[in-house]
Amino acid sequence: VQLQASGGGLVQAGGSLRLACAASGSSFSSYHMGWFRQAPGKEREFVASISWSGGSKYYAESVKGRFTISRDNAKNTVYLQMNSLKPEDAAVYYCAAGRRLERTEEAWHYWGQGTLVTVSS
Repeated sequence: VQLQASGGGLVQAGGSLRLACAASGSSFSSYHMGWFRQAPGKEREFVASISWSGGSKYYAESVKGRFTISRDNAKNTVYLQMNSLKPEDAAVYYCAAGRRLERTEEAWHYWGQGTLVTVSS
């Protein structure tokens, strides 16, 4: 599975962005999908994940209520809608595909290249 993340950019605090991650390959619908992020000088951290069917979703406490993960298996794409953005949300955002819905990086097999989100205060 190859993943291509897009949708990052510069936004003011309080604004919104929607990230997308397009996957190649016919097995997309069999993978759980996740979003992680890495801010400068910090370790990569879990943001959100969604099961292969879309029936289960999980969020980091720091984004719960502001971010929404969704997927469209017909389009081989997973999304991350980010609302009420804060300066601390600024990071490179990565999408990932895996067989286990866990929050650790090691559980995810495939990674996209990342898309940069900058939030101005």
